[in-house]
Parts: sequence; C-alpha cells; structure tokens
Amino acid sequence: MSSARRPRAATPFLYILLTHIFSLSTASYVSRRHSSRNQGDSENNLLSRDVEGLTAVSNCHQDRTSVLCTHETTEFQIMVPATTTVDIPPSYTGCHIYGDTSFCVAPDGTDVEVAEITNEALEKDQSSKEDQSCESYNGVEHCGGDEPSKMNAEQCSREDRDYNIRLRIGLLFVILATSFIGVAGPIFLKPVLPQKFQLVFVILKQFGTGAVIATAFVHLFTHAQLMFTNECIGELKFEATTAAIVMGGLFFAFTVENTTHRLARRFSASTQHNDEVVGVMVLEAGIIFHSLLIGVTLVVSADSFFITLFVVILFHQMFEGLALGTRIASVGHHVRVEGANVGNAPLSLPMSKKLLMASAFAFITPIGMAIGIGVLGQFNGNDPSTLIALGTLDALSAGVLIWVGVVEMWAGDWMFGGELADASPKVTALGGLGLAGGMALMSFLGKWT
Repeated sequence: MSSARRPRAATPFLYILLTHIFSLSTASYVSRRHSSRNQGDSENNLLSRDVEGLTAVSNCHQDRTSVLCTHETTEFQIMVPATTTVDIPPSYTGCHIYGDTSFCVAPDGTDVEVAEITNEALEKDQSSKEDQSCESYNGVEHCGGDEPSKMNAEQCSREDRDYNIRLRIGLLFVILATSFIGVAGPIFLKPVLPQKFQLVFVILKQFGTGAVIATAFVHLFTHAQLMFTNECIGELKFEATTAAIVMGGLFFAFTVENTTHRLARRFSASTQHNDEVVGVMVLEAGIIFHSLLIGVTLVVSADSFFITLFVVILFHQMFEGLALGTRIASVGHHVRVEGANVGNAPLSLPMSKKLLMASAFAFITPIGMAIGIGVLGQFNGNDPSTLIALGTLDALSAGVLIWVGVVEMWAGDWMFGGELADASPKVTALGGLGLAGGMALMSFLGKWT
C-alpha cells in the first residue's frame, strides 16, 4: 500500500515544479516582448499605430524607402520595405486593430502593419530634407549621403532642369585661360629661371608628380568604381571590372613606351630624348581623356552645384597643367638614364612644339564643356550606356596615369638616374614635400570631383 501511494505523492510536486518553470519562462518572454515593443515605439514615436475607424487605404506609392497610402485626407505608412523590383499594391483593405496596432490585408492575404503619419512626423521629415547635404555626380543630384550605388529607379531617369547656359559659356573661357596658364607657365619659366632658383622648378615638378598619382587613384579609379557599381547598371558578373580595365590601361601605356623605346634605340641615336618625348606624350594622352570627361561632367551638373564644382575644377586644371607643363619644359634638360653620355648636348623640343602640346591640354576641357552644353537636353548621367562608357574611359585613363606617374615620373626622378637620385638632403627633402603636397591637395579636391 505504501509503495502504491508514493507516485501519487510525487505527482503534485512534479506538477507544481513544471508549472513554476513554465510561469517563469512565460514571464520572461512577455518581459522581453514588452521591452522590444517599447524600443520599437521609441524609434517610431511619431507614428500612430492605433488608428480607429480605418477600413482601407488606397493610392499607395513609393516614397524613397517607404510605402505610403492615404485614407480620405490622412496619410499612412505601410510597414513593408519598398524595393524597385516588387510592384506596390494600389490599396490595402480589411483594416483592423489587433492589440494596440492597426493592420490591413494585402492582396495576397497577408496582414501588414499600418501607421498613421502625424504632423510631427511630417515636420521632422521636412526638417531632415532641409538638413540633407546634396552632391552632384554625373549630372544627377544625390542627397542625404546616399551613394550612387543605392539609387532607386526614379533617380535613374533623366531629370529635366533649367541650366544657366550663358554662365557656362562664359566660364568655359575661364577654364581655357586657367588651363593654359597652368601648363604654359613652366614652359616659359624654365629658360629664364636663374640657376640658383632651379630648385623651385624641381619642387613644382614633384608637386605635379604627386598630383598625377592622386588623380589616377583618388579621382579616376574611384570614379570608375562608383560608375560600375551604380545600381542603374545592375549587378556586374565580374566584380573586378574596374581593376581589370585599369590594368589594361597600364599595360597599354607600357606597350606604347616599350615599343617606342625599342624602335628609337634601333633607328635613332637620341634614344634618351625620344624616350622623354614619348613619356610626356603618353602622360598627356591620359590627362586629355580625363580632362574631356571633366568638361562634360562640369557642364551637366545642376546649377546649385555648378559654381562649387567649377571652383574645384579650376584648381584641378591648374595642378594638372603644372604637372604636364613641368614635364614638357624639362624634355632634354637633364639625363635620366644611368650610364648615358653626359657630355652630349641636351636635345630640347622647339618652343613651338612645346606650346602645341600645351595648347592640346588647355583646349580639351573647354571642348568637353562645349560637348556638354550641346547635349544638355538629352544627357542622363545614370543611363547604363553612359555609365559604362564614362567608367571605361576613367579606368583606362587611371591605368595610363598610374604607369606614367609611378614609373616614369616618380621612380624615374627618384631612383633611375633622375635629378633626385643623388640629390643633396636639402633638395631631397624639399622634393619630397612637393611630392606629398601634390598628392594631398589633389586628393582633397577628390571630395568634390
């Protein structure tokens, strides 16, 4: 008898223990749910979730990353993510309240949460729009820090706007004059500069080297990457497209210089002179492609960003002009190859040819601006074909300038028999400061171009 009663005595104890454990777990779950709900309410305290008398919402549409609908004169937010690939239902019906939250029924039968947008929310949204910082990129405005790769379908279409054509035409000549001063100044300065001030020219050359290297990496490589990752193009099957095209541009520059060097060594006695000329021409080719795109991009930018971008590009053209002009002016004025016959008289380019090369650079950005003015009515900076074309040219130019800037200019001046290879500590230090200064200032301009 006693043995039969033991299970009965244990049963109430086991029942009480399980009930106690269940009650603790339920309390913990309710506490966590309540805490999570309070946190969500604090994040959306400007949305009223308990809406009395709501039966249906209509006129549903996408506003940036939100789905908004209306009921009579009241606007509601549907708590679903807005995407460019899923159609938004025109209406939600069967609205009801569950707990302290309103829900409506989607066409597929699922419940979606609905929240009324209060006046405070509208005022906050308007204030955030006013506080947003906007930038112009390839003729399309981007606000709120959104990257070009995060744009929606509406932003991919061309936006009609009024342009100040007269202002653009007038500033075209300012760009022309600034570019010519930047590139021709060193050409005129080199012959008349006293020997004791030649150090100034060395510093300018190194500043130009830094500017070219920063242009290749910070401006061109980065811009090409942004274009190829733009959502308006879609997802590229090959993620390294930008780097591959840059590598192609680098290989192209190497092939041109190497082939020319071999031909000059076989058929000409002035190998050193020809190498310098070819190096400068390859440098100018890379800069010209880049400058043409700069001219187009400047003109098609919105009026609200045009002046800012114009000032930045003005400095950009001056720095690139100095980089190219110092190299043109230096052709034949120093021996760079180890073991060369230093007793031979330097072979310098005639002034007419130097000015011709300088003029090509000075005119190319205004030509790009003229092209931009001509296509203002049709240009869409986020059209896929436009993005691919501009991205390809930027990446190719980056590759060319990387080769010329790093190999021909940087390594050539500092390591392979250049003027700084055996320079004094003072000249080396000042040249290094010029190099770093060119990199820093041109990289700084990359914030706006």
